[in-house]
Amino acid sequence: MESYKHILLAADFSEHGEAVANRAKDLAEKYQAKLSIVHVMDNLLITDAAYGSTIPFDLDLTAELMAAAKKRLAVLAEKLNIAEDCRWMETGSPKLEIIRVAEENEVDLIVLGSHGRHGFALLLGSTANGVLHHAQCDVLAVRLQDE
Repeated sequence: MESYKHILLAADFSEHGEAVANRAKDLAEKYQAKLSIVHVMDNLLITDAAYGSTIPFDLDLTAELMAAAKKRLAVLAEKLNIAEDCRWMETGSPKLEIIRVAEENEVDLIVLGSHGRHGFALLLGSTANGVLHHAQCDVLAVRLQDE
């Protein structure tokens, strides 16, 4: 097996995010690999029965949330010594965007957090599960412990 050359950290800013970030950093150091980071902000939608469909959130609110997420991404990237050209802030489906960024940037390992899902939650799927089953590269799902 070849060593990893480009590792992508999929950051979700959860309470366990630091453990996942540290795992990605450790692997990058071990393999002397380039470390990149991506955060995907899900499309924010609300439903109003009067309109009979889904409508997007107010654009000002979306812009504020995006700006806050960009700041958090920058702080984490600085802590991990990730260069600005290796940071991506995307919107859309987290699974699809993580996979797209990985493919476009020739990533050979994606590192993300995963809660152990059982029962109904397992049927609904998760970002980690979707990435694991559709990515063209290796995926490390760091097990997160629920309190």
